[in-house]
Amino acid sequence: MGYIYIKKEAKVSKPHPKLHLQHKKIIAFSFLIIGLLFFLSAVIPILQYQIEYSIKFNQIISPLSVNSSLSGSILGESGTDFTQLSNWFIDGQTNLSDNSTLQKTKYTISIPKLKIDNAVVEVGSLDLKKSLIQYPQTALPGQFGSPVVFGHSVLPQFFNPKSYLTIFSTLYKLKQSDQILINFDNVEYKYLVEEMYEVLPADLSVLEQRFDGRYLTLITCTPPGTYLRRLVIKARIVDF
Repeated sequence: MGYIYIKKEAKVSKPHPKLHLQHKKIIAFSFLIIGLLFFLSAVIPILQYQIEYSIKFNQIISPLSVNSSLSGSILGESGTDFTQLSNWFIDGQTNLSDNSTLQKTKYTISIPKLKIDNAVVEVGSLDLKKSLIQYPQTALPGQFGSPVVFGHSVLPQFFNPKSYLTIFSTLYKLKQSDQILINFDNVEYKYLVEEMYEVLPADLSVLEQRFDGRYLTLITCTPPGTYLRRLVIKARIVDF
């Protein structure tokens, strides 16, 4: 008499509906927390800047007063490439795009307080990813007038003094009498910070030259991580 063996199928346990729902809730909550942390990491530095540093400025400008064409320039959302200096001036008010015949000049700048050491400044360049940039129609270091130097910035937590994409992210931390050192043509010049203020992107007065002394102007975007306004640092040359 023969026997037939039939293999019994293994039972597959189905997850309990309530347990499955709990897993979904945990995953959703985790994504919510991560998104909130990303949001706060961007917003908190801006609020801190407004509270701690804006009170030092000669003029406080509300974000609502910014030209409407720049209303999307928060955290890089405008689609404009602000690593190109020619995009910093609205309505084509400068001729920076046509400087190919300009003889390029380079020098270095150091800001000990911000751990910026021998950063390259190029006169007449446009690409802020590669160096700091001096506006070509401004005085050279040591001359009467003021070199006007632009640098890129991002949220302060990403600051890296060796990266030109982030190099001016903590510029707002400078205070009166902080040192800025420039080495130009094998001569070192020392400048001391005198004032700090904000202007709107359309304000070209930052390029103006005063010939009653030897000055230095540093410019970046502000509040940190946005392109709403321009932060201006003014310094004056002193003897070593």
